[in-house]
Amino acid sequence: MASTTASADFAASPDRVWGLIGGFDSLPDWLPSITGSELLEGGRVRRVTTKDGGVIVERLEHFDERARTYSYSAPEPPLPVQDYRATIVVHEVPGEPERSQVEWSGSFTAAGVTEEEAIAIVHRVLSGGLDALRRTLGT
Repeated sequence: MASTTASADFAASPDRVWGLIGGFDSLPDWLPSITGSELLEGGRVRRVTTKDGGVIVERLEHFDERARTYSYSAPEPPLPVQDYRATIVVHEVPGEPERSQVEWSGSFTAAGVTEEEAIAIVHRVLSGGLDALRRTLGT
């Protein structure tokens, strides 16, 4: 199984960042490529719509409000991977209450491409998401 992690520092408190990204259906609030999100199965599944009309279904696997983290899986991700599981976490920066670090990681098995290609593709998606978060936060 392959994995990759993207991280970024933000000039915003962890509470502010988590307040924006911590809701399992909050992707449309900060990720421009996602135009809609619908919670299903009591909030354990999200059905997101992309700006090109695609639909992605993801299942919440773990949620910890206090630790500012959640993990989810995607049975049929729109990427050349399978067995996809991702985790997003907002970290405090010690001694800097108005700064935070966000890590977004994914683990998966390459499907139809080499493992190196799959890692590069997933890393590009995660990094692009953090870039979009930076633009939304204005930091």
